Amino acid sequence: MSATANKTAPLPDDIRAMKGGTPIVSLTAYTTPMARMMDHHCDFVLVGDSVGMVVHGLPSTLGVTMEIMILHGQAVARGLSHSMLVIDMPFGSYEESPEQAFRNAARILRETGAAAVKLEGGRHMADTIAFLVARGVPVMAHIGLTPQSINTLGGYKVQGRGDAAETLLADARAVSAAGAFSVVLEKVTATLADRITAEIPIPTIGIGASVGCDGQILVVDDMLGLFTEFKPKFVKRYASLGAEGEAAIAAYAAEVRARTFPAPEHTFADKAPRG
Repeated sequence: MSATANKTAPLPDDIRAMKGGTPIVSLTAYTTPMARMMDHHCDFVLVGDSVGMVVHGLPSTLGVTMEIMILHGQAVARGLSHSMLVIDMPFGSYEESPEQAFRNAARILRETGAAAVKLEGGRHMADTIAFLVARGVPVMAHIGLTPQSINTLGGYKVQGRGDAAETLLADARAVSAAGAFSVVLEKVTATLADRITAEIPIPTIGIGASVGCDGQILVVDDMLGLFTEFKPKFVKRYASLGAEGEAAIAAYAAEVRARTFPAPEHTFADKAPRG
């Protein structure tokens, strides 16, 4: 079932127009309640394939499927009325050919009501980006550390150091020229992120990049302290909800074992009270 189109949220062209202006705010979301919490604060919300690790306990994003992305995309769509919805294309859903990418991107947009898709890759994905954009699919690009390529990148390493800077700059230019309306820069040196931001006409969205980017994104479970398997340097924890949640669960377990919960106020009498 498709989500209802969000008529009050920004469109991809609105995000593109924010280049060089007020910084663009974004977070990931995977559920309706979380989407509702961030709806009035974010310019766009991303259903990231990080859902595989954060929600489903997978070791990487590589096991995420189209069905997973669409399911969580539909959930997040129900919680948004002000933020634009963007959904990651999962590994294996777009790399084979532009035609494969279009079929899967069209399905994502049709079944979730999202405004755009995001896909990873620089120059080698430029033709695919152009193919999608020409057929009405807005694309957010993603370069630098691309988690779906983690096996070929050799781990979660900083990108763009030394001679690699020119390669990454070429990737940024290519996705911009291909028609992407914005580009995520992940785990890129601050100097290079600033250079890319200055040289391409579309907004840059940093995650472990630079405060000089046109916007920022974080995985919401990281910044809330809900996902604690590891903490990248670029994550700032704005809360420790994981620790607070575990403490609450421990208190509940103790009260159940002590038979202090449920208390009389949590149970029901044989007769309803008068009045």
